[in-house]
Amino acid sequence: MAIHEYKPEEVQNMLKENKDVKIIDVREDDEVAQGMIPQAKHIPLGDIPEAAKDLDKGQEYIMVCRSGGRSMNAAQYLDQQGFKVRNLEGGMLNWDGETQPK
Repeated sequence: MAIHEYKPEEVQNMLKENKDVKIIDVREDDEVAQGMIPQAKHIPLGDIPEAAKDLDKGQEYIMVCRSGGRSMNAAQYLDQQGFKVRNLEGGMLNWDGETQPK
């Protein structure tokens, strides 16, 4: 099954509307230090298999990385584990919304 991607504007609108949006940033520590989406939870890609046990399968997660490739890999892995996941199209390179340091 293909993973659906949200455009950055769609995610920004969800955040503005105070929707219960769960964002997981899978970039490495040095990347998130340059800024991440304020509501995002940082789980480096290599930690996703271990962290999956603490995630809620009833919740939708939006995966984020620098350009969308690593987060798509994480989304595909979590999808195979039974999670509802989406990917941020183009990753942080396309994000022009608010960011904050980790």
